[in-house]
Amino acid sequence: MPAENAPAAGSLDDDDYPAYTMGRAADVLGTTPAFLRAVGETGLITPLRSEGGHRRYSRRQLRIAARARELVDQGTPVEAACRIITLENRLDDALRLNREMRRELDGRGADT
Repeated sequence: MPAENAPAAGSLDDDDYPAYTMGRAADVLGTTPAFLRAVGETGLITPLRSEGGHRRYSRRQLRIAARARELVDQGTPVEAACRIITLENRLDDALRLNREMRRELDGRGADT
């Protein structure tokens, strides 16, 4: 493989690499480009833009949008679904931080 192709090929393994066009992302999610625009307008995901100004989505963004679609399919308005996901993410972060702090405190207790 030529060296100039190595960085791009390696990027495809990166969950944050914007590999999906809006049309392809909508196909993968089984939704419409309008849904992706709506999720983007709430600030839940911010697609990168190509040099031509076209939206590009990463796998991580597609997972987030898929969660939003699940909630919308259950009857939740898009804005509310995006807020729920934001709160779920904040809770996950807080729980992770709490676990880390407990491990750190437990480690100190064993040393004293």
